[in-house]
Amino acid sequence: MAHQDVSGPGRLRVGIDVGGTFTDAVAIDAATLQLVGQAKTPTSHDHPDGVAHGIVTALHRLLEQVGRSAQDVVFLAHGTTQATNALLEGDVAPVGLIGIGTGASAAFTKRLAGLRKIEIAPGKHLPVEYAHVRDPHDPAAVGAVLDGFEAAGIRSVVVSEPFSVDVTEGEDLVAGAGRDRGFLVTAGHEISSLYGLSKRTRTAVLNAVILPRMFATADLVADSIARAGITAPLMVMRCDGGVMSLDEMRRRPLLTVLSGPAAGVAGALMQEKVTDGIFLETGGTSTDISVIRNGRVAVQYTAFGGSSTFLSALDVRTVGVGGGSMIRADLGARTVVGVGPRSAHIAGLPYACFATTADLAGARLDTITPVSGDPSDYLVLDGPGGRFALTMTCAANALGLVGEQDYAHADREVAVLALTPLAEALGIGVQEAATRVLTAGTAPVLDMVRTLIKDYRLPRDQVVLVGGGGGAAAVTPFAGRAGELEWRIAEHAEVISPIGVALALIREQVERVIPGATDEQILGVRREAEQAVIAQGADPHEVTVDVTVDPQSNTVRAVASGATELRTQDRSSRISDEELHRVAARSLRVPPEEAHVLASTDAHLVYGARRRRPWWRLGGGPEQPVRVLDRDGVVRFASPDARVEQGTVGDGGTMLPRAVADLTSYGDGGSRAPALHLLVGPRISDLSGVLDESSLIALARSELEGRDRREDLVAVLERRA
Repeated sequence: MAHQDVSGPGRLRVGIDVGGTFTDAVAIDAATLQLVGQAKTPTSHDHPDGVAHGIVTALHRLLEQVGRSAQDVVFLAHGTTQATNALLEGDVAPVGLIGIGTGASAAFTKRLAGLRKIEIAPGKHLPVEYAHVRDPHDPAAVGAVLDGFEAAGIRSVVVSEPFSVDVTEGEDLVAGAGRDRGFLVTAGHEISSLYGLSKRTRTAVLNAVILPRMFATADLVADSIARAGITAPLMVMRCDGGVMSLDEMRRRPLLTVLSGPAAGVAGALMQEKVTDGIFLETGGTSTDISVIRNGRVAVQYTAFGGSSTFLSALDVRTVGVGGGSMIRADLGARTVVGVGPRSAHIAGLPYACFATTADLAGARLDTITPVSGDPSDYLVLDGPGGRFALTMTCAANALGLVGEQDYAHADREVAVLALTPLAEALGIGVQEAATRVLTAGTAPVLDMVRTLIKDYRLPRDQVVLVGGGGGAAAVTPFAGRAGELEWRIAEHAEVISPIGVALALIREQVERVIPGATDEQILGVRREAEQAVIAQGADPHEVTVDVTVDPQSNTVRAVASGATELRTQDRSSRISDEELHRVAARSLRVPPEEAHVLASTDAHLVYGARRRRPWWRLGGGPEQPVRVLDRDGVVRFASPDARVEQGTVGDGGTMLPRAVADLTSYGDGGSRAPALHLLVGPRISDLSGVLDESSLIALARSELEGRDRREDLVAVLERRA
């Protein structure tokens, strides 16, 4: 694919986030990656063109605001809640499920009819119509099944056969017949290449039930964008923090589920350049909490209706506390009971802190029941200006935790006035009342943060809380202080999701179950992932592939990511060597004079320090904590103890096998190669998921293929326990 020039003036990367209420669009300068404009429009659910109309409306407003034309857009991507909402609400299409097999295989596939019992929303189950085909080579039998589906008004079909990940012929034949008849077809092996007939089919059915609606949306968006004069590649946000081509979205719309929260954490990763952190995206009613570990979004297999799937999506934990969460109190006992889960938005009330002093003059404290069945302890103020809700945002502003630049900022005098009736009812000062409110409100957030730090074994001294969303300042500052964690509010926090969409990389994951995988088979999976992102428009020179080999499950997993074009930043805006040194020393927790450059490439610097090894750790010598920084001062990789080797690509053939052999450990369970990270060009290749020494060397050599032998090469190796 030919790549457009992005270094000239006016080139834009555009990200659009389609939310339930509003569609937000941002323009990012493609050279400096700085925000240059933003626009908002109501999401057009009821328009004949659906959400596509809102996308184009937001795009036109954005371009008009920044004074640019459609030809200036070199990248356009959008995220959507459509798939998520469809599954949560059970608003899905009926699916025809074709099972293939004879004998014992038939018994297994016929059990798949039970998928119709899965409840995906209250009172709504997967609308699955099962039919069986004994021989996929029998066109009459296949045609009869498809005739039945057509008569029932079914447009979306799933084809599933045991062991189709090894032999795809049967599924391919039936799927081809369905597509020839105009059906939208999902074959099991196309959704996942992992063993597990039931889980693989379940994932395919979930994809199929949203396929008709998402396919239509894709066509409308593509047509609308083309009419707008946009010629840049159109991408769609995935649930794992990357983007995919529109054609891939047509084939696998399930990958857009949870893409809303994924867009926010992608923004924190790409704009805020977080290495190890917890991202808190706070809206009016809730906070989505997710993890960035070693510069990557944390993902896990997702469950729907209590049933597991092979969908790898953002690991997001949602807590019912947001900027608009209402304060609850037992006024008789003079105690704050809690905060939320009801918000001012649900109660249909404005925030008290956004009123005026005249609105609140002499206001009386009262309690209400926001929704039938709720406790009657939610606090409101009745004043000259009407009825107002007391919220987390009111308490944060009263304590002075919300900066003037923050989206949640209110006049502190008004916020203090709003909290005064509560403070008087509790018999304490306003500052203490606000503190009690925020303590109660952030408690479940901090509990989840601590759980994620433990689950992902994040280095606590490296963890930073990053707040995003319109309600960020109502939660993150107090949570950071109370949890004794470093924290910050993301720049342009209120539009962090569309920023994440605009900056996201193309991503693809390939998984294979290969017992006793050979080096060539592992390299084959790696090449497949790499070629998949290149086919979607990624620059071949910028693709990074991380490979993991799990010897327990015999799973080989390759995750490839890459930009749609070379994103050249203005180097004059990068920080000085002195500032890089200070950043490294601060991260290493040592004085600047004790931090030393161990190795470097054009794109990265590797810093280290010497530290006495704790007496309870074996090894004898001192530890060498290491930090890898990019030239923008972002810590891209951190290790408590690593060995660093520097050479050239030409040296790699001898340097890497020697270093790997030196640090390979041996025990009763066999050998374990060291965790290896390679720095070459702009890449940091994470090969730490490979335990076998031979496979690790083969993969490392593949990373160097085709590169200039004189190019700098750095290896960071960690001995495994």
